[in-house]
Amino acid sequence: MDGGEEMRVEAAPYCCSTCDGGEVTGRSLSRHNRKIRSLSTSSAGSSFEYRRTQSLHGPSPVTTFGPKACMLQNPQAVMHIQDPASQRLTWNKPPKSVLVIKKIRDASLLQPFKELCIFLTEVKNMIVYVEKKVLEDPAISGDENFGAITKKFCTFTEDLDDISNCVDFIICLGGDGTLLYASSLFQESVPPVMAFHLGSLGFLTPFKFDTYQSQVTQIIEGNAAIVLRSRLKVQVLKENWEKKARLDDKAIILTNGEFESCHKAMQYEVLNEVVVDRGPSSYLSNVDLFLDGHLITTVQGDGLIVSTPTGSTAYAVAAGASMIHPNVPAIMITPICPHSLSFRPIVVPAGVELKIMLSRDARNTAWVSFDGRKRQEICHGDRLVHILSWSSHLSYTNKRPGLEERQRT
Repeated sequence: MDGGEEMRVEAAPYCCSTCDGGEVTGRSLSRHNRKIRSLSTSSAGSSFEYRRTQSLHGPSPVTTFGPKACMLQNPQAVMHIQDPASQRLTWNKPPKSVLVIKKIRDASLLQPFKELCIFLTEVKNMIVYVEKKVLEDPAISGDENFGAITKKFCTFTEDLDDISNCVDFIICLGGDGTLLYASSLFQESVPPVMAFHLGSLGFLTPFKFDTYQSQVTQIIEGNAAIVLRSRLKVQVLKENWEKKARLDDKAIILTNGEFESCHKAMQYEVLNEVVVDRGPSSYLSNVDLFLDGHLITTVQGDGLIVSTPTGSTAYAVAAGASMIHPNVPAIMITPICPHSLSFRPIVVPAGVELKIMLSRDARNTAWVSFDGRKRQEICHGDRLVHILSWSSHLSYTNKRPGLEERQRT
């Protein structure tokens, strides 16, 4: 400015990225329409339309970006992330039934199991569910004094009886393996789990049995904190199953917006990890890893681990992965002794779709297990597809939940 005048620039008010800072003129509107036409033309001309699956993201505290851009308000965005320290247990109705899971073939748990069942039945007037194989233990069936209590129990058998709508909460007596087993019994919503540390590993079992009466009483009264743990809902699609199955036995699975028929589907809920390994073969395994329909890499080595944040401190950290906070919505992908040095553990958002299948040039088949159970063979054409879900696990603590209190060593 020649006359020493001071140049002042004021930013015009805006409401969204479609507005040009102020009044929309005919020229700006036509220019905006040309942009829309050019974008729609380019997207229509592409042979493949990339559509990302649903993903979990934390709420953004910032809604404006620069002088013109802002976040479009989505009325369908209903996700709410609560502070983990403020998550408390509550009951719509007073709990009446409880499932007691005891570690099998452990004589040291017989006395705690009997004391707990007597307390729940006689003092709290609860309906106790116990596995049938637990009561078949000679140390329990041969106890005449405890026999009168067992007659009041409700028994069930794994994979035969569905108790998902009968149990209000769960009490585990054992270690982490007992908790994983209790989680596998519920393929949909999991009742609150109260795990007592009476096993070899206790990273997921924060309760001590010394004061079980007061702690169980507080749980029944709703005085406890809730820690949510994510699980992997894994679908196994068998390619060669339709040769033996009838037409009405075949399942139709919706994956990436397309129907995949002629596949027999099996579904598993996984709390720790899904492990794909080479099994008894001496050859390296070759599996293809797809992320949202895109081939990421071919894993050549001893196998692959797909773990939740809870499972990141188990097999994954032993294979060289990092630990993830249990409240982070993410999935850890860890190779097992990879042949290529370029593939290292990676973390992906929880909402992405992962697909694992054998490579075409694989010399042998692979094997898959779900939390160390349901081990089965994966042949050419079979595939594993995952969906994320959440399960509630009870943690009676007044401190803010953090990483596992003790590292798995």
